[in-house]
Amino acid sequence: MALSPADVTQLAAVDSARAARVLSEVRSATLSGQRAPVAPRPVIEQSWERMLRGGVDPEHGFRSGLLSREEVERRRETTTLKHVLPVLREGLLSVADVAHHIMVVADEQSRVLWREGSSPVLRKADGLGFELGADWREDVVGTNGVGTPAVVRRPVQVFASEHFVRSHAGWTCTGAPITDPRDGRPIGVVDVSGPLETMHPATLAWVDSVAKLAEARLRELHVASLEQLRAVAAPVLARLAGRAVVVDRNGWTAAVTGMPYTNRIALPKSLSPGRRWLPSLGLCALEPLPGGWLVRAADEPVPRGATRIVLDLTQSRRWWVTASGPAGSWSHELSPRHAELLYLLALHRTGRSAAGLAEDLFGDPGRTVTVRAEMSRVRRYLGGLLEHRPYRFCEDAEVEVLLPADRHDLLPCSTAPTVVAARAAAEAD
Repeated sequence: MALSPADVTQLAAVDSARAARVLSEVRSATLSGQRAPVAPRPVIEQSWERMLRGGVDPEHGFRSGLLSREEVERRRETTTLKHVLPVLREGLLSVADVAHHIMVVADEQSRVLWREGSSPVLRKADGLGFELGADWREDVVGTNGVGTPAVVRRPVQVFASEHFVRSHAGWTCTGAPITDPRDGRPIGVVDVSGPLETMHPATLAWVDSVAKLAEARLRELHVASLEQLRAVAAPVLARLAGRAVVVDRNGWTAAVTGMPYTNRIALPKSLSPGRRWLPSLGLCALEPLPGGWLVRAADEPVPRGATRIVLDLTQSRRWWVTASGPAGSWSHELSPRHAELLYLLALHRTGRSAAGLAEDLFGDPGRTVTVRAEMSRVRRYLGGLLEHRPYRFCEDAEVEVLLPADRHDLLPCSTAPTVVAARAAAEAD
């Protein structure tokens, strides 16, 4: 009796070896231009066509260079995926490990950032190059459970010889894309992979459901961040006349005054304090707030004035940064590490590279991953007041550092070489 593509998928659940043989025949016939015993599933056939057009070799797998461990760590710190990793682990890992699967999380470029699950399967994955930092784009390694869902923007299960490259035929892979609910932008793929005998049709729905839970978590975080920004915005807007809106860094509205509420304001990709033309509001004045921007429509002349940043290090255990502009001021309490970083940037107004800050903090210019991660956190509340490449305060800001009366009390718990040197210089004086 002839099989249909759907029959082969069902057959794999009860007789994976036979289903794999059928799909091997389908792959060989299709790639040689002959009539296949069963037509490939449309999503697989379309992927194979892309691979043939792109010149991917079906008989010899290709491995592009792995990302360095430092680059993997940097991407982990900067990707939105890190916020949903607990959801993915809770929804997938316990079952994946028992079922001899691994969970793989890749970023929007299909680079593998996390791999967890069955230890024997992880070792087998190493043999395929399915490692941390690996490039698993479809046009690099062929039809697969990471790169193909990223291309078609929907969940895909790839079983046995549905993989375009022969060396992957011993695997079953099921992946689902994860998108940022704020703008629909793809941020990565979660994949569950294992030996072909572990294939089950229900895996597709399972992985897709967990991916949707991850997106729901991102929506919750988005709402929570807008609530935090709204609390900052309320006293600022209360002092203003005319039209103004407070938005997050992606333009989502937290609060408005003097104008109708709109969900989102279109912002340029690169923002800095000052006057800007926005399509929906015309000429506006922009001021950074913790986690977002104050946007004031210029219906009337907007008061001019440079932003003033005061770094208060006078106390021995609590430190603050205060930003003041035409619309008022706001303050943020600093962690010890952030107090150190902002002190260093105040010393180096022309800027400091990640390596330079690492040397200032740790005496080791190689510890750039830690520096970049912390600076990413600082930028969440200082926003447009900080620039990077190199890291520095924006040029038009006035920066003042308030130091303790006794310089021996400057960040007393800090072991950063630059801070220790400053305390030693005070003692020498």
